[in-house]
Amino acid sequence: MKIAIIGAGYAGMSAAYDLAKAGHKVTIYEAADHTGGLAAGFKEPHWDWSVEKFYHHWFQTDAHMLGLIDELGLSDKVRFPRPYTVVYHKDKFYPLDSILQALLFPGLGYGINKIRFGFVVLYLRMTNNWRSLEKHTVVEWMRKWVGNKVYETMWQPLMDGKFGPFASEVNMAWLWARLHARTTRLGTYVGGFQAFADDFADILKAMEVEIKLGTAVEKISPKAGVQGVQVKTSGLQDDETDFDQVLFTSSPALLAKLAPDLPEDYLEGLLGLKSMGAVVMTLSLKQQLSEKGYYWYNIPKSAGFPFLAIVEHTNYLSPEQFGGDHIIYCGDYLEEGHEYFSLSKEELLERFIPGIQRVNPEFKREWINKVWVYQTNYAQPVPLLNHSQNIPAIQTPIEGLYFASMSQVYPWDRGTNFAVEIGRKAAAIMLK
Repeated sequence: MKIAIIGAGYAGMSAAYDLAKAGHKVTIYEAADHTGGLAAGFKEPHWDWSVEKFYHHWFQTDAHMLGLIDELGLSDKVRFPRPYTVVYHKDKFYPLDSILQALLFPGLGYGINKIRFGFVVLYLRMTNNWRSLEKHTVVEWMRKWVGNKVYETMWQPLMDGKFGPFASEVNMAWLWARLHARTTRLGTYVGGFQAFADDFADILKAMEVEIKLGTAVEKISPKAGVQGVQVKTSGLQDDETDFDQVLFTSSPALLAKLAPDLPEDYLEGLLGLKSMGAVVMTLSLKQQLSEKGYYWYNIPKSAGFPFLAIVEHTNYLSPEQFGGDHIIYCGDYLEEGHEYFSLSKEELLERFIPGIQRVNPEFKREWINKVWVYQTNYAQPVPLLNHSQNIPAIQTPIEGLYFASMSQVYPWDRGTNFAVEIGRKAAAIMLK
C-alpha cells in the first residue's frame, strides 16, 4: 500500500517503522523543519547535547519506548541517572521522590495522615482496576480516602498546576496511572531526545521511508467515488497526492480542521476533548542555580510563584554536555488564552525572575547567557469522568483515514512511551 503519515513525532515514526517493515511505501509529512514532535530539542553550537523544548524523560517502566529502542539497536545510548525531586512547603524545599521521603514530609502531619497516605499509594500501585476509578474525580476520591489535609498538601497542588480550571473535574484514573506506572529514576538518550529522533529518522530513511520536512498538510479528504484518501499540502514539493491509507498523529482539533468531511458526530467528539497548553522558558546560566543538586522543584500555585516547576537540567546531566553552561527550565501548564501565550520573551522573563530568586536569592539577571521560550496549545489532555467513553476510535469513519494521538492513550498520561504504543497500535490496525 501507499501510506501517508502526518506528523514526525514518536507516534508517527513508530507507525512508519512497522508499516515499512511490512513492505508498504510510507511517506511522512511534517510541518516543522525537524522530527521529534513535542519531544524535539534545540542545540547551541558549543553544546554536545541538545536540550528538549518541553522537558522529557523516560521511566524504567516505559516498556514500549525502551522495547522500540532495543529493536532499533540503540539501547547502548540510553542512560538512567538518579535525579532528586523536591517539593515546596512553608518556604522550604523537601525531598519527595520516594514513599519513605513522602512519609517523612512534614506537610503530611503525623499519625493517621501518614498511615492513610501510605496505604492509599500502595493500593494505587497494586490495583489494575482503573475503570472503577474513572467514575470518581481525583478531589472526591482522594478527600475520602486520604483526608482533606493530605489531599490539600500532596495532590491539590498537582491537580491545580496541571489542569487549572479543570482541576476539580479530572477523574481518578489519571492519577492512578501516574502512581501506577512511573519510577523515580529518569532516563534519557545520549545527545538528547533530538539525537534519538534523528537516529530514528535515519533508520526509517534506510528503510525507504520518505520524510518530507517543512511540508504542512492543508486538507485530508476521501477520494471521490473510489477507495483511498487525498492529502493536500502547502509545500512546494506536493500539491495533492492520493494514498491508500493516511494516519494522522497531531491534535484532535487539528484533525477536525483538516478533515471536515468526517461525520458530524465524530467531529463533535474531537472538538469536545479538552486539553491544557504549556509554556516553557529555558535559560542558559553562567553558574549553577542550586548547589544542593536538586533537579526538579515542584511548586504549588498557591505559593505565588509565576510557574509550576523549576527543573535544573544540569543537576541531572553534566554541564560538560552543554559547553559548561547550566540549563534550567521554568514551566507551566496553562489554559488556552492565558496571557503567558501572548507575552514577549522579555516580558515573560521579567515575570519569572522573582520566582527564580525565591529558589536562590543570589540569582541575578547577569547570570543569564541566553533565553528560549517554547509554547504549545496541546500539551496535556484533560480526562473527565468516564473518559474511556469519549476516546476517538483509531479507525475514523472515513475509510482509510486513521487517528493516533496522546488524547487516545488514556488511561495513561501523555508521554513518548505511550506515543510509541498508540503509533504501533494504529499500524497494526492498518495492516489488518
